[in-house]
Amino acid sequence: MNTVRAVAQSLTAACSPSYQKCNIVTFLTCPVPATRHITRLLQAPVAALIGTLFAGSALAAPTQYPLTLENCRESVTFAAPPKRVVAIGQTQTEILYALGLGDRVVGTAVWFSPVAKPYEAVNAKVKRLADNDPSFEAVLAQEPDLVTAMFEWHVGPNGIVGKRDQFAKVRVPTYVSPTDCVGKDNSGAGDGVRTQMFTMELVYRNIREFGQIFDVPDRAEKLVAELKAREDKAVAAVAGLKARDVPVVVWFSSKDIKGDGFMAGRNGVPAYILSKLGARNIITTNEEWPLVGWESIAAANPAVIVTVKMDRRRFPADDIEKKLDFLKTDPVASKLDAVKNQRIVILDVGATRAGLDTVDGIETLAKAISGFGLSP
Repeated sequence: MNTVRAVAQSLTAACSPSYQKCNIVTFLTCPVPATRHITRLLQAPVAALIGTLFAGSALAAPTQYPLTLENCRESVTFAAPPKRVVAIGQTQTEILYALGLGDRVVGTAVWFSPVAKPYEAVNAKVKRLADNDPSFEAVLAQEPDLVTAMFEWHVGPNGIVGKRDQFAKVRVPTYVSPTDCVGKDNSGAGDGVRTQMFTMELVYRNIREFGQIFDVPDRAEKLVAELKAREDKAVAAVAGLKARDVPVVVWFSSKDIKGDGFMAGRNGVPAYILSKLGARNIITTNEEWPLVGWESIAAANPAVIVTVKMDRRRFPADDIEKKLDFLKTDPVASKLDAVKNQRIVILDVGATRAGLDTVDGIETLAKAISGFGLSP
C-alpha cells in the first residue's frame, strides 16, 4: 500500500496547472511521467490496483428511486429520472446542457444573453417559451415531468409563472435553484433579501442535486471539479493585487434611464465577486438588487462603476449604450470620480447570475482594477 501511495503522489506531482478555458469549463491536464522507475511501478498488479482506487474515487453512487430532496422549504419526490423538463431561467438551462441533458429539455424561458457557445447546437433544438416570463399554460403545454426555475419569483410561494402547489396539483414536480432560496428571503416584493452571502457552493449543490435527480452523479462531480479548479485559478491570479477597500458599485439596470438604478446588494453574486478581490461594495443593504438614487451613489463616490451588459430589454437601461451615455451626460453621474477617470467596467450579465460563469466576473473585474492602478 505504501508503494501505491508513492506512485499516486508521483502522478499528482506530475500534473501541471495547464488550463484550457472553454467559456465556462476549465480542464486540468496532467502530463504522463517520463521517468522509468514510475513506468515500471505501473506495470502488473500495482497498476491494476491504482486503476481500481482512482476509478472508485471518481465514481459516485447511482440514484436510488424514489428520490426525495428537500428543496427551498419543500420536499420533492422523483419516481424516475425526468424525461421532459421545462427550465425557467438561463442558468438552470445551461447547467442541464453542461450535464449532457439537453435532450431532456423541452422548453426554456427567462434569458438575459445568448447561450454559451458550447451549447448553441443543442439550444437551437429547444423551444423558447418566452424570453422573459412564460405563462403557466405555456409551461404545462410541454407536458413536463419536471419544471425547474432559477428564481422563486417565477416558481415559488408567490410565483408569477406558477406556485409550486399549482404544479403539484397536476403532478408536476418543481425544483428551484438553491442559489435563490438558501440564505435568502423572497417573501416580500422585488428580488428578495439575502441574509447570507452567496457562495459558489450553492451552485455546486444545484449541480449535484441535478446529478441525483437525473441519475448522472459522475457527470455532476466532474463538472463541479472543473468549475472549482477554475475558481481557484481565478482567485490565485488576483491574490497579489487585492484592491483592498476600493469602493465599487455594480449597476444592473433601471426602470427609467434617468431614475434610480438597480444596484447590487451586499450579499449577492456581484458582492461575492467583490469580496474575492477585497474590493468594497458601496451598497450596504441586504436586498438583492435595491433601487438606489444617483445622489446617494454620488455621496459614496465609487472609484469604479461596473455596468452590466445584457440582451434582455425589459427596462430602458438594459441597453449598455444607454447606460454609458447616461453616465457621461447626467449632471450627477458625470461628476463621479469613476466617470471622470474613465474607470467604468462592462460586465456580461452572466457573471452577475448564480451560475456556471460567475467566475468570469472575478477574472474580468480583477483585470480591470489592476489596469486602473487601484491595487497596491
